[in-house]
Amino acid sequence: MLSSVWEDVKREYNYGNMITRIIIINVSIFVLINLVRIILWASNGGVLPGIYKDIVHFLSMSSDGWFILTHPWVIITSIFLHEGLWHILFNMLFLYWFGRIVGDFIGNHRILPIYLLGGLIGNAFFFLSANLFAYGGDATIYALGASGGVMAIVVASGTLSPDYRMRLILIGEVKLKYIVLVLVFLDLIGLASNVNTGGHFAHLGGAMFGWFFIHALRQGIDLSEGVNRILRKLNPNIPSSPAKKPKQSKVPFMVFKNKEKTKDSAEGSHSSDSVDHQKKLDAILEKIKASGYESLSQEEKEFLFQASKK
Repeated sequence: MLSSVWEDVKREYNYGNMITRIIIINVSIFVLINLVRIILWASNGGVLPGIYKDIVHFLSMSSDGWFILTHPWVIITSIFLHEGLWHILFNMLFLYWFGRIVGDFIGNHRILPIYLLGGLIGNAFFFLSANLFAYGGDATIYALGASGGVMAIVVASGTLSPDYRMRLILIGEVKLKYIVLVLVFLDLIGLASNVNTGGHFAHLGGAMFGWFFIHALRQGIDLSEGVNRILRKLNPNIPSSPAKKPKQSKVPFMVFKNKEKTKDSAEGSHSSDSVDHQKKLDAILEKIKASGYESLSQEEKEFLFQASKK
């Protein structure tokens, strides 16, 4: 049975999209760290030894600058590390729900950079806030979890398509912008609760980056390119970003034509194209209303994305 599960996981990792791969990595680390916890607990007479916390802290983001300098890997390992079941469950569900929207609109190759950069910015917000506001007192505090990266993807989805509708249990269809605003607001009021204050700062840092990433992308600045370039150097098997369409040749040419006929033809063609474009857009919107966004073909999703930029 275990070998069958292992084969299923390998297949999903090799052939699944980036959201699937990030979830598999997070869940695998969660299982591993909890197996270590169980083994240490059982071998110590049912009492969890202090070495377990040392292991977790070895992989977690710290409020101590010297600790980070001597343990630089924690800025990355911390955003894949979870201890509690509910912590990882909600993070992975949000990643799955909102990550699919982001991937559909701007491409699977941008998911991991948003997740990583959102997590890094979240860690920076945690570190700065912990040292500026000293909510941990004199003690060193630690942060772990994918929440910063996940919030970056959540807010990126809402920025990309604010009027996209999601169906919520017991509520029904709700526009994405309202779901995102509620999640961000919960983190804002959570700052004053003195419960997981560092986590809320990290969430807000990731959220701000998610908005900024999409804003920059609309200005023609793709922040994912540099990250993907580094990742491909570390692992050549990572696929390249989709190639940009080549520019049309600017070689001049001349044709002889009837000016009056061409003018009428051009006006008629433009009018016809506009009508066809609107008909196709209306049909796609009706299809989304009837069957949901996932029912669209890749060509229809691309058409909708291009139409949203006009």
